[in-house]
Amino acid sequence: MDKNKLVITIERQYGSGGRIVGQRLAEKLGIPFYDDEILSMTAERSAVGERYFRLADEKAGNNLLRRIVSGIKMGVGPLDEPKTQGDVTSPDNLFLFQSEVIRELAASESCVIVGRCADYVLEAAGKEDLLKVFVYADIPTCIRRTMEVDQITDTKEALAKLNKITKQRREYHKYFTGKDWEDVNNYDLPINASRLDFDQMVDLILRYLNMIGYEL
Repeated sequence: MDKNKLVITIERQYGSGGRIVGQRLAEKLGIPFYDDEILSMTAERSAVGERYFRLADEKAGNNLLRRIVSGIKMGVGPLDEPKTQGDVTSPDNLFLFQSEVIRELAASESCVIVGRCADYVLEAAGKEDLLKVFVYADIPTCIRRTMEVDQITDTKEALAKLNKITKQRREYHKYFTGKDWEDVNNYDLPINASRLDFDQMVDLILRYLNMIGYEL
């Protein structure tokens, strides 16, 4: 398989270390890494202020509860075109702008993309050479890494932040994909980061890529 067409998406529990793993993996492979860089790129492309994308970043739209309770299908599909007139700053429309950028990046280069339902967006677009990774860890590990990375000294504060962001990401994924974010069946390679350091996780992903036919 051709690694020059490879796109790796990483969904991650907050505090699991998934973002750092994505950065180091991209460096190891010599390919671009995209996380919140996608927000500025999308803002520039859409001419919508970047603050709107940051406010909505990985947060569910306004109708999440109604859709879950009533079983209503999500209001936008990952291949829908974003509106350029009217309510262009709605969560649904911002997601569509972002999805366009994700698809264009994946079509033009190998890269690592973190979060923002990129796995779902690219799978729906029929992207080949796609590896979907999910990094998770037990609560003590997530608390410890949250305290280390965010320089938080209070355990309760770290846990509160962890729970808040985890809830936001879970609802965001459910809102836009209709799937359970933490269901490992949605991914090619779920990684329990509780007993692994960042470099070990990178090595695990590289070994997996070798096993499925990529020459790195």
